Amino acid sequence: MTKLHTLPIRVYYEDTDAAGIVYHASYLRFAERGRTEMLRDAGFEHAEILKNQGVAFTVISMQINFRSPAKLDELLNVKTVMKAVKGASMEMEQSIYRGDTLLVDMALKIACIDKNGKAARLPEAVRELFKNT
Repeated sequence: MTKLHTLPIRVYYEDTDAAGIVYHASYLRFAERGRTEMLRDAGFEHAEILKNQGVAFTVISMQINFRSPAKLDELLNVKTVMKAVKGASMEMEQSIYRGDTLLVDMALKIACIDKNGKAARLPEAVRELFKNT
């Protein structure tokens, strides 16, 4: 697994406001896709982790900086980097670029929870995969 995961995202009409500018909440969906695909590319799928391990991941904190707007039909790159892996949580940084232009950057803390919504240890395979990043 490389330290940096990049996911290309095209801006669709549904992602924008009436002026064709990406609505701020759309960036959260783009970031979620980036995190999901980073896990999938590493061999983990959310549904399988829930089924086999009985745990899921949830965002418990996020700081987001909007730097420049994206517009309809633009191709963006969602970049995701794992910063820290702890017993029941992970810290990630994500950024969204249009070419070389930084549009949005985020710092997130992701918790591992059980089916009852209580904190749970990260699955060993996930922890091992990301612990050296």
